[in-house]
Amino acid sequence: MVPFKARHCSLAHCIHGVITVKRVSALANLQCYKHDAAMEPTSTNKFPCSQCGAYLVYEPGTSVLVCEYCDHRNAIPQSAEQVRELDFREFLARAANEAPTAVVRTLSCESCGASYEQPSHLTAFECPYCGTAVVTERNEKQLIKPESLLPFHINHEEARGRFRQWIKSLWFAPSMLKQYAKKPERLLGMYVPYWTYDCTVTTWYSGQRGDDYWVPVTHTTIENGKTVTKTRMERRTRWTPVSGVIVNSFNDILVLGTRSLPTRYTMKLEPWDLENLKPFANEYVSGFSAESYQIDLREGFEYARKIMEEPIHRSIRRDIGGDHQRISEMKSQYDGITFKHLLLPIWISSYRYKNEVYRFLVNGRTGEVQGERPWSWIKITLFVLAILVVVFGGIYGFNPSLIHDLFR
Repeated sequence: MVPFKARHCSLAHCIHGVITVKRVSALANLQCYKHDAAMEPTSTNKFPCSQCGAYLVYEPGTSVLVCEYCDHRNAIPQSAEQVRELDFREFLARAANEAPTAVVRTLSCESCGASYEQPSHLTAFECPYCGTAVVTERNEKQLIKPESLLPFHINHEEARGRFRQWIKSLWFAPSMLKQYAKKPERLLGMYVPYWTYDCTVTTWYSGQRGDDYWVPVTHTTIENGKTVTKTRMERRTRWTPVSGVIVNSFNDILVLGTRSLPTRYTMKLEPWDLENLKPFANEYVSGFSAESYQIDLREGFEYARKIMEEPIHRSIRRDIGGDHQRISEMKSQYDGITFKHLLLPIWISSYRYKNEVYRFLVNGRTGEVQGERPWSWIKITLFVLAILVVVFGGIYGFNPSLIHDLFR
């Protein structure tokens, strides 16, 4: 297995490393910590093997930490704590005054903006999101600790197999892409930040209901040189002003917490089995890495509101009824908003081809593969030429004079 090795607290989440509590929020479940970068990591984020002293890493699909050198295994203590929804407005009201800032040492990518820890087993490090070099920076941010996560279920070898299989299925892909897929270090395990939101939305609307009806219309036409009168039925729509109130309940609206990955591909990795979320534990992250969120709690809810818009529109149209609906005005009230900050497992690789970055993603739970693919125009050109040779060869064999006429 070649996942990330957890070294120290370099994430915006402060999920690794030595921590000293500067001040804890009244919302105990939303703790942020002051990281002492001068201190060395201890057992809070590293799990030494009792047999050989090497560090244990999480084995995907299990509830154990395993030593990659002597195969010794430690069971991960299972928490009886339930994954809970936290009050959105209460946190926003208190966070400014009560949540501390965290000083963390991170690797920051100037190209895509991702921020995460450096894997300990890599000395020359490229961003797994865009393939560019990253540098160490010291940042001070106000952060929220993840409450829960879905542990990796697909291990590195299986993810590589899914990745290679997907690449083999691509027509006209550059040959060097298949060579790239053979390098195990190119596929890295990353816990990616997400938010979920629950709420009840009450919407007042006004608009018009359209009901179709049919009317007879008389018209004249010429048949056999004679003018004849005929009647046909034409559809009309009767529009009636309407207004009303509808209520929608939303559960676990999932919002990506990073701008480093294209949402058109992360959405295709869904669905996620959120019913199997586990309370956050450092053991599950051991041997992997996690990105800090770039989209904060408040901005994340704005994305959630956009996701809710289409279901709300559908509910209004159903409430209006009729054959056609027009919505002229609507006003929504969002009540009982709760949220979770969680980490989801994704195997990530990035590939540069002709100065363009292509990213490949493997769902760490299901093995679903999505990504951007490059095209080899050399292969496409050769393919077109081969078709032309076959076509013209067939024509030439059938009637040689046609080929001579074409190129005369």
